[in-house]
Amino acid sequence: REEILKVHSKNTPLAKKIKLSYIARGTPGFTGADLENLVNEAALLAARKNRKVVEMEDFESAKDKILMGPERRSMIINDKEKEIIAFHESGHTLLGALLKHTDPIHKVTIIPRGMALGVTQSLPIDDKHNYIKEYWEDMLCMLLGGRVAEELRFKTISTGAKNDIEKATHIAQKMVREWGMSERMGTISVATEKEHVFLGREISQHRDYSEKTAVMIDEEVRKIVEVALSRAKKIIKQNIGLLNKLAKSLLEKEILSTEDINRIVKKKKKKVISKK
Repeated sequence: REEILKVHSKNTPLAKKIKLSYIARGTPGFTGADLENLVNEAALLAARKNRKVVEMEDFESAKDKILMGPERRSMIINDKEKEIIAFHESGHTLLGALLKHTDPIHKVTIIPRGMALGVTQSLPIDDKHNYIKEYWEDMLCMLLGGRVAEELRFKTISTGAKNDIEKATHIAQKMVREWGMSERMGTISVATEKEHVFLGREISQHRDYSEKTAVMIDEEVRKIVEVALSRAKKIIKQNIGLLNKLAKSLLEKEILSTEDINRIVKKKKKKVISKK
């Protein structure tokens, strides 16, 4: 991706501090056309600000626009809702900073983009093609951190965790049904649901396992999610002061970078936290 970026940015004036390797690392899954679009969008953003060269922040804004949609600063959000969003994203961010197997947090923002009211963005160190069980366990914990932070701070829950819950449930189902990551289910695959082009989903779904196995799958999926939720609560309760600092800083700045997050968390050494 770095080489492709060099080709597409050949005739684009870039600031001296631009690191195409850093940009390439933050664009996993981007095709050549996506990378060309990224360079063009960054150049347009720089031109709108009457800059003679494209800065790193132009690339960041362009990438965010491509991945999450344009900023919706005109969207009116009251102070209470903004605080809820800040604590929600801070919950994700705190766990991402403390858990051993999560990808490093690149940026967190409470500026609405696309359909999202806030976003916590992780940046993998390199492209991954194979994931260990511990990675998914920490990912589940991080996904549920937003809901936990809301509950601990406001003593209630909101609809803001809808997408997080969907993702967590999907990952847990994959762990049980396809990846052999449930000790109780063992190393078998029960992912037999198929979807045909010209048939409705409900009509085409079928299974070739017993009702007893189906119940076991449901129980294991629920158990994996509940364990992740319990871990998230334990870790955030132990670091409630850091959660409050992150949320306060988010409310003030609206965007926190890796450096901002490390400064608040004080680069606390990542460690494996008990799952019990």
